[in-house]
Amino acid sequence: MKPVELEHFLERLVARRMPVSTMIWGPPGIGKSSIVQQTAARHGLPWIDVRLSQLAPTDLRGLPVAEDGVARWYPPEFLPRAGAGVLFLDELNLAPPLIQGMAQQLILDRRVGSYEVPDGWLIWAAGNRKEDRAAVFDMPAPLANRFIHLHVEPDFPSFKDYALLNGVHERILAFLSFRPTLLHKLDARQPAWPSPRSWVAASGLYAADLPVEPAVGEAAAAEFAAYVALYDTIPDLGPILEGQGRHIPFSGEPSVRYATTIGLAARAESPPQIMNVFNWLADQAPAEWVQLCVSDMFRLARGRGTFGALAQLIGSDPRLQRFMRDYQQLLVL
Repeated sequence: MKPVELEHFLERLVARRMPVSTMIWGPPGIGKSSIVQQTAARHGLPWIDVRLSQLAPTDLRGLPVAEDGVARWYPPEFLPRAGAGVLFLDELNLAPPLIQGMAQQLILDRRVGSYEVPDGWLIWAAGNRKEDRAAVFDMPAPLANRFIHLHVEPDFPSFKDYALLNGVHERILAFLSFRPTLLHKLDARQPAWPSPRSWVAASGLYAADLPVEPAVGEAAAAEFAAYVALYDTIPDLGPILEGQGRHIPFSGEPSVRYATTIGLAARAESPPQIMNVFNWLADQAPAEWVQLCVSDMFRLARGRGTFGALAQLIGSDPRLQRFMRDYQQLLVL
């Protein structure tokens, strides 16, 4: 499934408070942990991230303490005591078999030693696959059978949704729109390689005027540098945003088209600017590029809470209303 589909699946589990143990599989760097954390946060639930690969058996079961001639197990403080939330066992299959065995009791019986997981807590886990070149252990069949299993793959539209709303640099996003195969390209021979996580890091480096190579590797960084040079050839977007772009043509070069549409979508912050961009694109660009940019602008407007004001402008513009009838899928993005 795509990351956005994983998000919707987890949303339903939380909404229905389904106490089914869930294992999320996928390559490193695609945002599995972030999606879990964001899902819990949207529902106002606490989120406890337990890295099993970093624990010893006593870290999970607790320490034995003698009381009246009997050893009692004192559980660790990081396990939940009451209320509701998400207990997330990250890197589950990086943990050695002994730790996985301890986790099996926690997942199956919702208890370990004298500790019991409160009823309101959901138990989710995540791990990488052997084909991802991760140093993982086989998951015992009894443990695997305690989970439902969700398999997640990299997906550029899902990453784009996240990137638009979280300030990923528009040049990073325009480049990946043009070269989506470089969103995730694992290279086990190199310490740095492209992934959604490393592109977010690269965005921060680029914004600080630092090279992106330490985040995404030499090959991807070289392609990105070549693409950035194209930004000197895109039109000045300021007049378009202000409704004065009638004289500015829409480039015929695909790479420049991606740079232009992403740049306009990222910079059109107010409903009037969105309308100005739409009218310029409708005059200058093929319909598929209008659709691409408008869908991004609408998505950002929803994230910024300005879609209500935009809807009022749409209602007063017959041209945009006709466009919306032709591309009704934009209304449900």
